[in-house]
Amino acid sequence: MSSLQGRVAIVTGASRGIGRALALGLAKAGCHVVVAAKSIASSEKLPGSIFSVAAEVEALGAQALPIQVDVRDEQQIESMAARTLERFGRIDLLVNNAGALHWSRLLDTPAKRFDLVMGVNARAAFLCCRAVLPAMIERRWGHIINMSPPLDLSMVPGRIAYSISKLGMTLLTLGLAEEVRTQNIAVHSLWPTTIVESQASINHALGSRALWRKPDILVDCVLRLAQKEPSASTGQALLDEDFLRAEGVTDFSAYACVPGTNPPRLSWSMLSQG
Repeated sequence: MSSLQGRVAIVTGASRGIGRALALGLAKAGCHVVVAAKSIASSEKLPGSIFSVAAEVEALGAQALPIQVDVRDEQQIESMAARTLERFGRIDLLVNNAGALHWSRLLDTPAKRFDLVMGVNARAAFLCCRAVLPAMIERRWGHIINMSPPLDLSMVPGRIAYSISKLGMTLLTLGLAEEVRTQNIAVHSLWPTTIVESQASINHALGSRALWRKPDILVDCVLRLAQKEPSASTGQALLDEDFLRAEGVTDFSAYACVPGTNPPRLSWSMLSQG
């Protein structure tokens, strides 16, 4: 296991929820963090901003670089990578966390919604990878983590557009892992087995908090992955609980949003049933 002290991580969608938790977790581990997101001001519906999270990162003793980025914009993504290199001189970790959610049948999915999920999920992850890879290849060290599920076709009915966009991210993982394997760059996908507390689970009312885990479980997965030598493992679509169990973790009680509860492992069919 290698130390993350002094390494530089870019986290997209980092102004709140899972992205904020990842930024703070990486900062606690010694990473300098690029806090990349659209929000530059907090609101009641969307609390938090790149500046509030950057302040939290710096309060933990790490350096932060808040960058406003619309991940649908190629030029903004390229600028994000350039500004990161200008400030820190390196990019060691990219977490493609920014995401858009639209769960509807095909006839209930207008073109603008299809374009949204494709732009924020699959296309943005592709462009972010392309922007950071030259710096990782130059140093022959890097980790890329895409927040996307294993290739499970049960997710597709009732959410075709979303599935195309998210499974597209996973195909990106599988293909890119082979393309950069010899450059000592690891690429993985990571996905929760339960609903994780986030602005999406709150705004879309995905059950009660008794069904949710804290984003800390995903943070712990990212930290464990990023501390490994990239050549040790690559090209996997991982589920958080299964990965941690393989790492020797047996007690998951601390991750429950409601103490004493045991959030159930969910399937796509269960989510379809509400």
